[in-house]
Amino acid sequence: MSGIISQIEEDTKVVIKEILDNANLKEGSLFIVGCSSSETIGEHLGTASSKEAAEAIYKVVSGELSSRGVNLAVQCCEHLNRAVVIESDVAIKYGFEEVNVIPQPHAGGAFAVEAYKKFKAPIVVENVKAMADGGMDIGGVMIGMHIHNVVVPLRLENRHIGKAFVLAARRRPKYVGGERAVYKDM
Repeated sequence: MSGIISQIEEDTKVVIKEILDNANLKEGSLFIVGCSSSETIGEHLGTASSKEAAEAIYKVVSGELSSRGVNLAVQCCEHLNRAVVIESDVAIKYGFEEVNVIPQPHAGGAFAVEAYKKFKAPIVVENVKAMADGGMDIGGVMIGMHIHNVVVPLRLENRHIGKAFVLAARRRPKYVGGERAVYKDM
């Protein structure tokens, strides 16, 4: 198992750096991560939660986001209706309402458990009101509902973490004005 965990950690380093280098996130932005640790080790979604894979991914992602001043939000699995683990001060900043639940490996997922354990003051909110500025979906966990109304997919060269497929996206403002309008490059 240590071989796949090492690969997961290395893949995560490459993928998160590529995403952040291309997502145009500003300091203070909100970045949502949904992660199936089962998929990263080659199992089906929700069938084989891996504490080790979740720890490896969390360490890399949280470190990279923190170094850039970007706030991490972690989506729970469908058993918690894709609620989000977030730092309480970030929830207050955005006006998110806390719900009463503590993620578990098979009700929230290993990655949400890891975030809840490692955050300074973790809480769970029902959703982030489509206010995330970007995100990463590891293993097909469907994070789109947490990102702004206009989402731009990031075409990644590095599309796997372990055995899981990765999708990434960022937000952009809506285009308005029609054919005479001039737009900023975003």
